[in-house]
Amino acid sequence: MQRTVSTHMEIDIAGLSELVFSMAVATESQLVSESISFLLDGVPQQATELVDRHGSRLHKFAAGPGHLSVDYRAEVTGHAPAPAVDELDLISYLRPSRYCESDSLLPTARSEFRGLLGHELLTAVTLWVWERLAYVPGSSLVTDGAARTLMARRGVCRDYAHLVIALLRALDVPARMVSVYAPGLSPMDFHAVAEAYVDGQWWIVDATRLAPRQSMVRIATGRDAADIAFLTNHWADLTLSTLEVLAIVDDLPADDSEQLLQLG
Repeated sequence: MQRTVSTHMEIDIAGLSELVFSMAVATESQLVSESISFLLDGVPQQATELVDRHGSRLHKFAAGPGHLSVDYRAEVTGHAPAPAVDELDLISYLRPSRYCESDSLLPTARSEFRGLLGHELLTAVTLWVWERLAYVPGSSLVTDGAARTLMARRGVCRDYAHLVIALLRALDVPARMVSVYAPGLSPMDFHAVAEAYVDGQWWIVDATRLAPRQSMVRIATGRDAADIAFLTNHWADLTLSTLEVLAIVDDLPADDSEQLLQLG
């Protein structure tokens, strides 16, 4: 399976700012080719690459003021190996986090999914979230967590993932958030899905059903949206005027929503 992914951004920076980008595919991806560039008013900027324990790659540098153009492109082939299992992950991804308030949603989770375990639980939670939320672009705030999403009954991919993760953690299933490139997604953008730890493996869960999971490419992994943001800045303000994301695959697969898959 051959996938081509790319990102283009245009950013106006008000003053000297520290920028951190998370748009490069994770280290376990089987890269055929890759390029990345940062141009501030036409002058190349040198970024430092930092890699976390999940293989998420961050590109960091200080720049500004001025107009920054960002371009990333990669070709990925085959499937990445199954995500490694870390005992610390199984602790960290059971805890409530800023956007995944599993403690607040404990009564709901126990009431709706009592008696379900393992793969049956993953299928039930995914279907439950898909049936109760409406995908409405622009309907949620960046500060919305799982509890508010459930009350609003609408959101975008990050909101779907937060609710899935919170419900699973409330039921003692480690769950985490992953940003991905998703061929077939419409409208095209960065996409967010969940991963749940069941029967000794991490399984991909996407309650939006907007793109086939088989062709997704991992970018970053973390507790919730706070850990996988594609752009973080400090010191000075900035304006993101253009964001273009592309992800295509040589043969777009059909996805059975009840099939258990690993993100590869």
